[in-house]
Amino acid sequence: MPLYTYQCYECMNVQEVMRSVKDRDKSVACDRCMVASERIIDLSDFHLKGSGWYKQVKKIEKKEEKKK
Repeated sequence: MPLYTYQCYECMNVQEVMRSVKDRDKSVACDRCMVASERIIDLSDFHLKGSGWYKQVKKIEKKEEKKK
């Protein structure tokens, strides 16, 4: 199950909760004040590594810039 981040707008507490995808948008009780917390969108940990398509595209773009 994925982790989702929730923030309480009463005490501004941020917590991560492991929930199923179908329950991700339902509110969660805050750990501190027990008020309903809403899900917030946080940054992804996605990172491209290796010699994949991203680096190949960058090489092509650099070659095209040199031609101009």
